[in-house]
Amino acid sequence: MSIYDLWFSSIKLSNKSKIKLLSSFNSIYDIWSYVLYSNDNSLIDEKVKKYIKKFWDRSKLEDIYKECINKNIRTVSLYDKDYPCNLKNICDYPSILFYKGNIKKLSQNVNVAIVGSRNYTVYGKNIAEAISRELAQNGVNIVSGMARGIDTFSHTGSLAQNGFTCAVLGCGIDVIYPRENRKLYDSICEKGCVISEFMPGTRPFSYNFPVRNRIISGLSSLVIVIEAGEKSGSLITAGLALDQGRDVMSVPGSIFKNQSKGTNKLIREGSYVFTEIKDVFEVLGLNYKNEVKCKKVLDMSNEIERRIYNVLSDEPMHIDDIFRRTNIDIKQLYEVLFELQLRNWVICISGNYFARIEKTS
Repeated sequence: MSIYDLWFSSIKLSNKSKIKLLSSFNSIYDIWSYVLYSNDNSLIDEKVKKYIKKFWDRSKLEDIYKECINKNIRTVSLYDKDYPCNLKNICDYPSILFYKGNIKKLSQNVNVAIVGSRNYTVYGKNIAEAISRELAQNGVNIVSGMARGIDTFSHTGSLAQNGFTCAVLGCGIDVIYPRENRKLYDSICEKGCVISEFMPGTRPFSYNFPVRNRIISGLSSLVIVIEAGEKSGSLITAGLALDQGRDVMSVPGSIFKNQSKGTNKLIREGSYVFTEIKDVFEVLGLNYKNEVKCKKVLDMSNEIERRIYNVLSDEPMHIDDIFRRTNIDIKQLYEVLFELQLRNWVICISGNYFARIEKTS
C-alpha cells in the first residue's frame, strides 16, 4: 500500500476514466507525478489535471494510511502481481482494491460465486451450505457478498470445511455490514479474504451494491444463484456474469415462492440448472472427488453450548429471549451461536433470530 494508491482511489472519476489513466502510465506514482509537476497536457487534459489534483491532501491521506496500517488493510492495483487474474479480463475492472487476508489465493484456485436472497427459506439455506461445503472440500474458492441470508450461508459452509472464501463488500473494507456478521467478517479475514474497491469508511449506500456485484462475478468462473426474487440484486450479478463471459447456474425452486421467481426465470432463459453437486463440476470442467461427510458434533460436555442449544427450538427465538433464558454474556452468546451455526446445529433467521436444527442420524 502507498499513499498514492489512496489518493488515486479517492478521486471521484468514473471507473472508465480511471482505467484510461492507468493504461497511459506505468504506475499510479507516475500519474501523481504527472498531475502535480508536469506542464505537459498531452496525456491528461488540463481541466482534468486540475480537478484530480484537488484530491491530493497529504495530511488527510497520511492519516488514512496510518489507520489502514493499524487495521492491517492493504491495497492492490492493476500494476501489482497480486491483482486477481480473473478481474483483468473484465472491461470495467476496479483500479484499486482494498483487502484483508490472502488475496493471492483468488488467482491460484477456481472461484465460484454463490449469491441469493436475503429473505431466504430453509431450503435455500441448506442448498447454499451444501454446495459451498462440497466445493470447499474439492479445493474451490467461494465468492459472495457477506449479506444476510444466502451469502452468509455460502461463506459459513466453506469455512466449516476449512475452505477459502472471499467476501466482496459494498462499503469500506473497515465497515462491517450487516453488523451481526462481525464474527463472520473476522473469520473470513483470518481464513480467506475480504475485499472492497471503496475507500475505508465508506458507508453501505444502496447504489454501491450493483457496482460491487461486477467484482463478485468478475472474480468467478461460475455464478450460482440460489433463491432470487423478480427484482433481486442477484439477477444483476447474473446479468453481469453473462456480459463478462462467465457461466450462470440456477437452483430451481417452488413456483409458489417469491424467492424462486428470479431463479426460475433464469432457468427459463437458458442458465445451467443445478440438480446435484456434480452439475457444478461438469460446468467447471473439474473432476468431482468425493461427497462431504459433514459430521454434526455437539459437545454436550460443554455447558455453555448445551444450555444455549437446549433453550432453542425449531421456532425462531430472538437473541434477547435467548439471553434472558440462559443468562450468558451477550458477546459470548453471539460467539457460541456462530460456532453452532458453523457446525450446522443452529440457523440464524432474519438477523437476530435463531432456531435449533434437530439432530439427524
